[in-house]
This record gives sequence, structure tokens and C-alpha cells, in this order.
Amino acid sequence: MKKIGLQLNQYRAQAAIKSIAQSDATAATEDTQTVWHDRLLGTQTQNVSREVGDFVLKRADGFWAYQLAVVVDDAAQGITDIVRGQDLADNTARQILLQRALGLPLPRYLHTPLVLGANGEKLSKQNGARPLDTRQPLAALEQAGQLLGLHINKEASTPANWLEQAVPLWAELHIRSAH
Repeated sequence: MKKIGLQLNQYRAQAAIKSIAQSDATAATEDTQTVWHDRLLGTQTQNVSREVGDFVLKRADGFWAYQLAVVVDDAAQGITDIVRGQDLADNTARQILLQRALGLPLPRYLHTPLVLGANGEKLSKQNGARPLDTRQPLAALEQAGQLLGLHINKEASTPANWLEQAVPLWAELHIRSAH
């Protein structure tokens, strides 16, 4: 099954490149804004030709580049909602251009605030951030929730109970209309 999915993704990626290459060349260089709605950030716009320029679809080593691979992979999996850090919001317009060129459905987007370390850098493996200690899952959830601005008023006794309180609070604080 995994091999079939991989072959399907390779076929779609090859079809994507062919489709984009055969499309009207002026469309790629038009000075137009790509507009989308982010469920947290609201209306977003980017002029890809002016702000980014041409972007790679197939790398020099023969592998598909991130922008195309993620669009094809998400569509193949039926992904309807993309939730990722705000540092990746500037990828969205390129991905929407590719989705439209391929006739793929557009997912909904939500870009979350980043959790920053004391040095101001985002917490990530790249920056040497330590993993969460999952031996005490409730404590880990409470700590992560506080960093994301979720202040649970009631004492939670289990991770499930904490999530029951946190999810509606997150929605109230951060999620604007879906489209």
C-alpha cells in the first residue's frame, strides 16, 4: 500500500511539473496578489512573483522540492486543514498557486504562534531545545498550554480533562472564521 501511495505521489508530482511547465508562461510572472484566509491571522496576501520570484519544484539532486511535495502529499492524503507555526505562513501563497495549477482542493490554514526560548529563538530541535518530558503528561500539557496563552481556570486531573478545557479556550482565543 505504501509503495502504491509513493508511486501515486511521484505520478502526481510529474504531472504537476508538466502541467505548470505547459501553462501560460505569463501567468507565472504576472504581478498579482495571492489572497487567502488564515483562521488565526485573518486575511493574508502575497505577491509571489515580486516577493519570492521563481521557486524550485525539483531539486538539483533529483528530489521533489518541499513546496511541490507537500502540496501533492497533502492532496493525496485528503488533508483539509493545515496547522503549523507562523514562521511557515510565507509558504502558503506558493502552495496555493501550485494547488490551483493542479486543480487540487485548497485546505484551510491556521498558523500558530511560535514558542520562543529565553534567547528569543523558536523552540526546535535545530536550536537545541529539549524534548518535552512525557513521563508526566498532564504537567507537560499545562506547561505547553501556558506558553501558548492557555490559562485553564479549573484544576485538571487527567490529560483528557485538561484537553476538554483547553480546546474550547484555544478556539475562543485564536480561531477566526474558517474561510
